[in-house]
Amino acid sequence: MHQSSERTIRWGIAGTGWIAEQFATNLALVPGAELRAVGSRTRDAADAFADRFGIPVRHAGYRALAEDEDVDVVYVAVPHPWHHEVALAALRGGRNVLCEKPLTINADEARELISEARHSGLFLMEAMWSRFLPSMVRVRRLLDAGAIGEVRSIRADLGMKLDSPRLRRPELGGGALLDLGVYPVSFASFVLGRPDRITAVATMTEAGVDAQTSVVLEYPGGAQALLGCTMEVDGSSSAIIAGTEGRLELDGPMHDPSSVRLVRGGDPEAAPIEEFRLSEPGRGYRHEAIEVVRCLRAGLTESATMPLDESISIMETLDEIRRQIGLRYAFERPIG
Repeated sequence: MHQSSERTIRWGIAGTGWIAEQFATNLALVPGAELRAVGSRTRDAADAFADRFGIPVRHAGYRALAEDEDVDVVYVAVPHPWHHEVALAALRGGRNVLCEKPLTINADEARELISEARHSGLFLMEAMWSRFLPSMVRVRRLLDAGAIGEVRSIRADLGMKLDSPRLRRPELGGGALLDLGVYPVSFASFVLGRPDRITAVATMTEAGVDAQTSVVLEYPGGAQALLGCTMEVDGSSSAIIAGTEGRLELDGPMHDPSSVRLVRGGDPEAAPIEEFRLSEPGRGYRHEAIEVVRCLRAGLTESATMPLDESISIMETLDEIRRQIGLRYAFERPIG
């Protein structure tokens, strides 16, 4: 892989929906990044998106984007039932890939993508954008420094009242878990790693997707994570990491916290020792793009902040949650 600390990284976007719009807007804030091309299922959609964001090359179809030699990395922004297909085509076309979360529908698909990337020597990363936010970087530093002692408990939930028809349709990968629940599951993985026991319950819609899901993850040594997601109501969407010497409080939404407070001692009314607040341009997607640019310039094929083996572990946790709540998509290949 050609590498240089100065070279411009040329991007292509697969998909033209809301998340693609957010990413394109944020990519304009990333030094060393050029939005070179866009691909969509139709020429009209690709042209409209390209005209809006000043993109010089537009492709009718994702395969043409995958084969574009003037693109270094493809950001896969299609709905998650098609993550595997579009990302695999990009990798086989010789493109590096940043793929929206969840990485795929299930762990088998994730393993296939990762195997292809590693075999080809190409970069691949799940676009868990919250992992790269300055607030989450601060959380990581505080945990690594032992600021709250040994972590014993996590509570994290993400609740939004969502009316998108796609979320109600099983043939489009609907339900709260893969759109919202992936955030608290990934957050628990970020803090405590891989669980050794999973217990999940859900309220299902008449169409057979989960409207809300609650999960308990148990870890070696007795730590627990209590997680929740719902698309029926606007919840508190906050998170608390509690340790033997204090706690970290993340004000909602937990996947994009407005502040992080460090509190020590057992008094629930204790004043915070430290409070981290952040106001910046964009919605935060630019930080994951900055990481991709850094990795590609350094010749790296994965990010240590969102490693591929962890993406597989997260997908395996989501698979087990889905098995327990009976969330099965007819279009997917057998799991495991």
